[in-house]
Amino acid sequence: MPTYEQLGYGLGAGELTRDRSREVFGQVMGLVALTLGCTALGAYIGRNLNGRTGLFLFIGAFACIFGLNIASSRGREQLAIALLFGLGLLLGLAIGPVVAAYAKAEPAVVWQAAGATAGFVAALGAYGYATRRDLSSWARGLFWALLGLILFGIIGLFVAIPHGNIIYCIAGLGIFGAFTIFDFNRLRRANMASAVPIAASIFLDIFNIFLFFLELFGSGRD
Repeated sequence: MPTYEQLGYGLGAGELTRDRSREVFGQVMGLVALTLGCTALGAYIGRNLNGRTGLFLFIGAFACIFGLNIASSRGREQLAIALLFGLGLLLGLAIGPVVAAYAKAEPAVVWQAAGATAGFVAALGAYGYATRRDLSSWARGLFWALLGLILFGIIGLFVAIPHGNIIYCIAGLGIFGAFTIFDFNRLRRANMASAVPIAASIFLDIFNIFLFFLELFGSGRD
């Protein structure tokens, strides 16, 4: 069986690198698309679930995140992919009632959020993938920014902050927009072994951005 290098004999190293990059990009984005499909399916199935069930679904989703990273690190790609799809399905089930409520009250809000998410991710993802800079130094800052966002959200549950919901959504879009740039920049340098974890990261970026847009547009209709 000829190896990749043997099949590419006579090609420049740059061409081989570009071919491999395109292969990894296609694999990752294919996984992201399928996971989003699982989320859409879960949202439809879980449209009538109650809030208590959602809590357990989110716990299951966190377990899938940890599991797929462990499976990927041990070379169990098929298990990692199954957990990735499970992650998408569980998160879809968890947000099903929320999306259904928005769709019932104002269907245009859901489509606007989906369209804004697509444009937002496409623009920032293209920048992250196109830039030649290594943005790995962003990791620590993004981690602390995310913790700050979570803390702000918890405080907002107990303290009335003027326009707190809008501030939270805009801050969330800024942080997950930066995560989108960061993750697509990682994708530019990734190999096939890291395809599933990066696909999970990009999926979570898209998922959270959609929820922030949904909340932002929905608040504007109140």
